Amino acid sequence: MVAKFFEVVSRHSNKPLTRSLEHRSGWLRKKILVLAHGFGTDQSAWQHIVPLFTPCYRIILFHLVCAESVNPDYFYFRRYTTLDAYVDDLLNILDALGVDRCAYVGHSFSTMVLVSIFASIRHPELFTKLILIGASPRFYFSKFLNDKDYHGGFKQGEIEKMFSAIEANYEAWTLFNMRPDISLFISRTVFKNDLRGVLGMVQDPLGRRTTIEILKTKGHLPHLSAPMLLAQILSRALSR
Repeated sequence: MVAKFFEVVSRHSNKPLTRSLEHRSGWLRKKILVLAHGFGTDQSAWQHIVPLFTPCYRIILFHLVCAESVNPDYFYFRRYTTLDAYVDDLLNILDALGVDRCAYVGHSFSTMVLVSIFASIRHPELFTKLILIGASPRFYFSKFLNDKDYHGGFKQGEIEKMFSAIEANYEAWTLFNMRPDISLFISRTVFKNDLRGVLGMVQDPLGRRTTIEILKTKGHLPHLSAPMLLAQILSRALSR
């Protein structure tokens, strides 16, 4: 398997925003599968999934700019104050690789919270399929926001306590080898966004219905803890 690295450079800085690794084993195949990792991991999180799909797909992996494998100097704080910057990164990578249609599999951070929803709203023709693993449009609920019946995982007070604890002791809260100030910055951006209002704007060019699959496994990283089970579900979803 031959790999080729690409750097996508910000229009606002001469630093690379992110680096993508494209697996050339499926280079001549027309079907393209993008695998986007979640918060605290990098593209190696898909190591058990990639070999199972290279016979049928040209697979594109990339590091989010916040990944611990990426030089933290590449993280441009002023740029990443909004979710749109992450969307731009994804679209720039796909454009650099000449991708005009692809199936997209995103995990956690890379699902609806960050890239796939906004990217698919901007360019619905680009994505033939969106498969979102461990996705949530909102991570906390608050009585002040009239959403008491929606349970996104945390209460606002709990999130604020966590942020305060991180700020008070960066070293103890180093997440997944990420630089603490970057992990805190991104956590604030993600946890304080509510994307429920944009879900209805996502378009499927083929008019298919959304389906939900419940994985019979524990934990938040099924591509690492139960890759064969996840691969079966991905295969089924991609064939629909």
